[in-house]
Amino acid sequence: MSSDISYKNALKNRLESFAQGDNRQILSLENHIPFQVAVVSNLLSISRDPIIRSLTDLDTRELRILVNIGSYSPITASDIAYQTRLDPYSTTRAIAALIKKGLAQYVQGQEQTRSKPVELSEEGQSIYAKVTDHLQNREEKLLETLTSDEQSTLRQLLQKLEINAEAVLAKEVQYCESLGGSVTRDHKEIVRWHSRTTKKDT
Repeated sequence: MSSDISYKNALKNRLESFAQGDNRQILSLENHIPFQVAVVSNLLSISRDPIIRSLTDLDTRELRILVNIGSYSPITASDIAYQTRLDPYSTTRAIAALIKKGLAQYVQGQEQTRSKPVELSEEGQSIYAKVTDHLQNREEKLLETLTSDEQSTLRQLLQKLEINAEAVLAKEVQYCESLGGSVTRDHKEIVRWHSRTTKKDT
């Protein structure tokens, strides 16, 4: 956005889309933070980026996990799921797909355990370099209207939101279980993530 005036105009146009109906709604979505976060997430989805799509034909989940492996390898599927908040089953399937396509591989010489560390192959590293170069350029453009202090504050607030969202969801799962309700494998994984997040140093 080139100026404060153009930002205000864009915001005015955006908010007008919510000024419909009789305005007696219980939930004001334009002020509902989870909704706002979800909308930004939808806009920034890798699947909507035409440049990313020109760099690789990997699906969104495979690409997200390729980037995670490239940034933190050697890394296990459980650690990837915890970092990305993707369900473990889909994470394992995506890793298997990357290995089948020759873009990732199990780390050689590692002890054969249930969750074996993976790393990118040479071809996977090439895709990773191209994709992350674009992602860094896109981040610069996305944040150019924010000051350094605003960027720092935004990162801190997003971290707080993530940790508290995990806590809220974990408590909801435990509450449903206490009532004898049905919870899925994904729900139980959130509780495990929360236990990991809140563990105390020994």
